[in-house]
Amino acid sequence: MTKIEVKRGANETSTSLLRRFSKRVSGAGNLRKVRGSQYAERTKSELKKKLDALKRLTKRAQTERLRKLGKIKDVFYRKSA
Repeated sequence: MTKIEVKRGANETSTSLLRRFSKRVSGAGNLRKVRGSQYAERTKSELKKKLDALKRLTKRAQTERLRKLGKIKDVFYRKSA
């Protein structure tokens, strides 16, 4: 983050000072950087990735077993053109 400093001129109004400050802030790109990282997700740990993969495998095996027993019908989704 860069430090932004604006000094008030001799006959400058407070609104023009605020306008000048906000232009410098937007030009520096600090807000864009902070807002972009606001909703960023953390990377998953190796253990969490492995546990999620195991859950997917067991669920896939269970649905395949139920499909073979005839308790779940095969559903084919049509791709949209």
